[in-house]
Amino acid sequence: MSGLILEFPDQVPYDAYVHASTLHSLQQPLSKDPGEMSFLMVSQVMELWFGLARHELRDTQRLLREDDVWGAVATLRRIKLHLDGLIAAWNGLRWMTPSDFNRFRGQLGEASGFQSAMYRHLEFLLGLKSESLIRPFKRQAELYDDLAVALAAPSVWDDVIAMLARRGFDIPADVLTRDHAREYEPSPAVEQAWVEIYRDDRGDNPLYVLGEALTDVAEAFGDWRYKHLTAVQRTMGNKPGSGGSSGAAWLTRSMARVVFPELWSARTVI
Repeated sequence: MSGLILEFPDQVPYDAYVHASTLHSLQQPLSKDPGEMSFLMVSQVMELWFGLARHELRDTQRLLREDDVWGAVATLRRIKLHLDGLIAAWNGLRWMTPSDFNRFRGQLGEASGFQSAMYRHLEFLLGLKSESLIRPFKRQAELYDDLAVALAAPSVWDDVIAMLARRGFDIPADVLTRDHAREYEPSPAVEQAWVEIYRDDRGDNPLYVLGEALTDVAEAFGDWRYKHLTAVQRTMGNKPGSGGSSGAAWLTRSMARVVFPELWSARTVI
């Protein structure tokens, strides 16, 4: 114990930095069912992972705009690890049966993960755009305005494509100048650019390594979405979602929206 500091004049420095006491004050279950605490805390943990992934994706965009491809690769590799943590969070709810969930589901009212603003930020950064999905936040002006800005801003994939154009790949002007608030439509020219990149699969080819790092992120995000679907099916079957969505059916349809689509379609051509 020699040298260990045990007395502090004010707040314990760890708590001042991490705000642990604040974090642990945010769990306020609505029922007396002990299982609700697991549901609530896992949901909060996922929100923190969403926020971290958004932070890192924004940094990826900055690096791509600076043409620092290796820097973007390093950040994307971190994001993949963050998404692994996000996926693992579902394990905290694997105990939940329909009966377990029904014991407190009624207390949630219209609350639903469908309404997560931070998750929408994450989707928008990954290129999954939909104006209708920000409408639930209209009465929360700050959240709505932030989401509207994110909807209209370029996604990570838009920044990747712009970087490829700067590097001499033949990307049509209408792809580069498209309305970023609209859902991205795959381009044959972008697919062809990735076919060319993958012809040089050396480990020191930064664009090839970037493609694989982006693929890892897209795959991990897809794994999280699949885990979400199976968690809903396990606890609710095909019941409607508490927020008014069609539940598992809506999640199944949403999984058809592909992140970084030409990275996947190029593999058919290569």
